[in-house]
Amino acid sequence: MTETLAPGATIGILGGGQLGRMLSVAAARLGLKTHIFEPGATPPAGHVADRVTTAPYTDSHALAEFAASVDVITYEFENIPTKALDLLETLRPIRPGRRALAISQDRIAEKTFLAEIGLATAPWAEVTDAASLERALDRIGTPAILKTTRLGYDGKGQARLSVAADASAALQAMAGAPAVLEGFIAFSHEISVIAARGISGEIAAYDPGENIHHAGILHTTTVPAKITAAQRTDAVLIAARILNALDHVGVMGVELFVTPAGLLVNEIAPRVHNSGHWTQQGCAIDQFEQHIRAVAGWPLGDGSRYADVEMLNLIGDDIDQIPSLARAPNTSIHLYGKSEAKPGRKMGHVNRILTKA
Repeated sequence: MTETLAPGATIGILGGGQLGRMLSVAAARLGLKTHIFEPGATPPAGHVADRVTTAPYTDSHALAEFAASVDVITYEFENIPTKALDLLETLRPIRPGRRALAISQDRIAEKTFLAEIGLATAPWAEVTDAASLERALDRIGTPAILKTTRLGYDGKGQARLSVAADASAALQAMAGAPAVLEGFIAFSHEISVIAARGISGEIAAYDPGENIHHAGILHTTTVPAKITAAQRTDAVLIAARILNALDHVGVMGVELFVTPAGLLVNEIAPRVHNSGHWTQQGCAIDQFEQHIRAVAGWPLGDGSRYADVEMLNLIGDDIDQIPSLARAPNTSIHLYGKSEAKPGRKMGHVNRILTKA
């Protein structure tokens, strides 16, 4: 197998959600096929992929057959069981690699790694029980937020502490899972950088986007972010430092807090990212094609932005807005093909072109 995949080759994708769906569309544009491995029935990516395997991650026979049918394996989410990866990596290359995945799966590992490469984060402390939470509060203070170290996303697995008296309820909300206490910081806004690294080590980064969250879920990302030229440079350099330290191959999302003291890293995601959806209408090469290019060993594309864009997530019954959004000018609709709208469920997004850059 060569490092560079030719058109007609197949990329295996672990996970069949909307990110896998959009990766499959991007791969098809380049003449590449995708094979989805997904435990759930009728996944969104299955509508557009060449092939879908429906099996649990504990099914070693299905995993082996999946690996035999593809040329390289990537993933659309972080929480893939370790045993499944142990088997797959003996059969096919996995890009991005296991280290990036392991670090992003555990908040403590992530924060420790970031500190080791000289990057700043919010103050934090590991919490395993009531005594360690009390010590953490003594050092960090309130307000603060308690988060499970693993499996939390979109506001799940989190509890806010406005005062120290909230400690007992917050710990109970963790349901016995290991956790980390993070101190609140004074930040003006959150931004994210979507960047990619190729097999050769080349890096391409998109302009930082400014993020607004509602109830812990990303609501909008607007580009360009309201930051200075120096802050933009710093954000891109931070992303590049992380990519290089991990020998990463593929796209990564890096969330940052803008503070008077500089940029702090909130978290990293070793995959295409919700806050990078704006690239579909703002750039010639969007984040999904960039990721496919990277894992397929192709040269990275030009990520230059040619328009100002606002990405708006459609959550739950926001999907009911589609008739009016379909009539809106300069608005591109991306629906995920999910059969049922539920509170907090991402049903799609729209990209609004604000002005040409």
